[in-house]
Amino acid sequence: MRQLTTESESKNTMRIEEIMTPRVVTVGFDDTLASVKEIFDAVKFHHLLVVEDGELQGVVSDRDLLRAMSPFIGSVVETQRDVGTLGKRVHQIMSRKPVTLRPDASVEDAVRLFLAHEISCIPVVDEKFRPVGIVSWRDILRTMGGEANSAPADVA
Repeated sequence: MRQLTTESESKNTMRIEEIMTPRVVTVGFDDTLASVKEIFDAVKFHHLLVVEDGELQGVVSDRDLLRAMSPFIGSVVETQRDVGTLGKRVHQIMSRKPVTLRPDASVEDAVRLFLAHEISCIPVVDEKFRPVGIVSWRDILRTMGGEANSAPADVA
């Protein structure tokens, strides 16, 4: 897994831990897409972290879920085959080896990673690769717009 551990370059540089969302929701490898769909339907999260034995293994996004399940779920033309797509497992659709940051990385480090890897979230992990937060490009934009102290609108 790729991880950037660069220390902030100066005391005036904003660090990821200042803007990250510390509340993360996790799922396991073998959780079904039905359970993932329930989570996404219940909250305004766009990303769930995939964790095994406390260690980050991947990320599953609402877009990953939409690509994996039948578009006919919940419609009048829904069939058993469509419903069957919800039986797939998280490990079948998750993004593996996610790009990560440490809490002491700078916001500039995050911007470079977002641009270089064309991703929409970066899990924040501790030295044992346990998730401690998540940062999205929305968090970065809020920070750049001077709203760093406002409550995060896009949580994991």
